[in-house]
Amino acid sequence: MRVLIVKTSSMGDVIHTFPAVEDARRNRPDVSLDWCVEEAFADIVALHPAIATIHTVAIRRWRTSLLGRGTWREAAGLRRALRDCRYDLVIDAQGLLKSALVAKQAAAPIAGFDRSRAREPSATLFYDRRYAVPRDLHAIERTRRLFGLALGYEPDFSGLESGIVPPAVGSTFVGGKTAFLLHGTSREDKKWPVGNWIETARLLVERGMTPVTTWSNDREKAVAEAIAQAVPQTVLVPKSPLAEIAAIIGRSVLVIGADTGLTHLASAFGQPTVAVFLATEPGLTGPRGPFSSTLLATPGGRVAPAEMVAEAERLLALRETGQVNVGKQ
Repeated sequence: MRVLIVKTSSMGDVIHTFPAVEDARRNRPDVSLDWCVEEAFADIVALHPAIATIHTVAIRRWRTSLLGRGTWREAAGLRRALRDCRYDLVIDAQGLLKSALVAKQAAAPIAGFDRSRAREPSATLFYDRRYAVPRDLHAIERTRRLFGLALGYEPDFSGLESGIVPPAVGSTFVGGKTAFLLHGTSREDKKWPVGNWIETARLLVERGMTPVTTWSNDREKAVAEAIAQAVPQTVLVPKSPLAEIAAIIGRSVLVIGADTGLTHLASAFGQPTVAVFLATEPGLTGPRGPFSSTLLATPGGRVAPAEMVAEAERLLALRETGQVNVGKQ
């Protein structure tokens, strides 16, 4: 049985799908899994060994040139590639109109959430099989339940495994007792003040750790350089391909991050990971992992660097003793 997963974005949403893939791999070894994802996140999908073929879509880029000849040529090429694979089933794990339209291109039966539970009810008009999965569950559990219903098994919710490992790619950075500081995020109201990142780096150095940081745009570069200038022990990794950054995260001893996709990735790798959420509620979409914790700012409040580092030390101690985190998920 050949199944196509459609989960095009964002990075966090893609990562939240991995436990469902791991369930399917264990419960349905007869099923071959492919994935259609935004081109920017293809390297993330490639981290799971159960994914046989990765199809890339470029909706974000196509939107800027809807009438362009290149856009239509690429879209037609994707349609041909999907139909040539002759899928037995497509699982739209995103529940959006755009993902349903992508799923439709495969010309195979489509499974997804039912109308009252899909993120965009109009998407369900394209589905052949609709499943009632409660919306008040974490995104990881919702997706695991959807896959189980679509493929005929009951997920084992006593455990949570992503099935991914850090990529084995080269890097100019040599590991050690390092703490990766993921300060970059998509929205201004999600950003922890640069002064807090600097103080966190100082506290980590005092504890014998080496802070590591990087950037993906000019604004993030300014923050990264400010941290490195204030705390010279900081290793400043230049802007690098996603797979390269993923490899460094996977070799780090600790990750402290904002509400961003790479923080979810660190958590999925099983790294001790502390996330700081300032403007969003982590309950249904926050990082989940064996050594993952989220600190949430109260309305009008803040999260202090000392609190972040104390929570990081707690997680590191848990991992050292092999205990499971029962803290602030």
